Amino acid sequence: MNNNFLDNFISSALKEDIGDGDHTSLACIPPDTTGKAQLLIKEDGILAGIDLTREILLKIDPGIHFYKFIEDGTPVKEGDTAFQITGSVHSILKSERLILNILQRMSGIATRTRAYVDRLKGLKTRVLDTRKTTPCFRFFEKKAVVIGGGENHRMGLFDMIIIKDNHIDFAGGIEKAILNTQQYVSKIKKDIKIEIEARSIDSVREILAVGGVDRIMLDNFTIENTREAVELIAGRIETESSGGIILENIRAYAECGVDYISVGTLTHHIKSINMSLKAIY
Repeated sequence: MNNNFLDNFISSALKEDIGDGDHTSLACIPPDTTGKAQLLIKEDGILAGIDLTREILLKIDPGIHFYKFIEDGTPVKEGDTAFQITGSVHSILKSERLILNILQRMSGIATRTRAYVDRLKGLKTRVLDTRKTTPCFRFFEKKAVVIGGGENHRMGLFDMIIIKDNHIDFAGGIEKAILNTQQYVSKIKKDIKIEIEARSIDSVREILAVGGVDRIMLDNFTIENTREAVELIAGRIETESSGGIILENIRAYAECGVDYISVGTLTHHIKSINMSLKAIY
């Protein structure tokens, strides 16, 4: 993330929320009022978004003082205080909903990611996110995955090539899709990894015969077929399991020997962690 991205995000978010003014605060609180507030945790989970919150608050009002008590990635429980802030009450109230939305959702994602990562203790397999994210909020959600102990897959369509089922079908088959991709990468002279989706053991065999890819995604494979595919690939190319993998079966897939497992539910159908920003009198 760069400063331009964060500045644009804050500007758009505040415009959406505030419009022509926070008329409640303007109506009942003198503009020069100063005060304190604290972030109270109301539900157990993994905390995520604290460092980003500090950056956002200081961009909204450089006069705000931020006192952090708990680091990102730390397990928290109901009743904990994550940070305190002091400064302009109008600035605190203006930023309240924005930072809570970020913290609650990021912490929900980090909490779910940690649960998946913990299931794989002792194994080499790493947990990846996907592009199933909230539009214009992807950076925050993928950051939360990392805080929770997972790893990011590609950020978008620009930083990794993943040849999926639709690409293969539109290209005219696996071989054509791979060869076209190799020619394209050579032409644009871009150092970019190539992954391709396999839908069956026969697809795996065809991909191996063509070659020239960095990773094979075993999409919606059974555990038995995953084990067979990993034995067939024999470490020549990275492997990734994807599709239909949940907390209850992720370890069984990992025990097949895949390098990665991508889990879309890390960032969608998320339950946010309950928090509140409360004034200190």
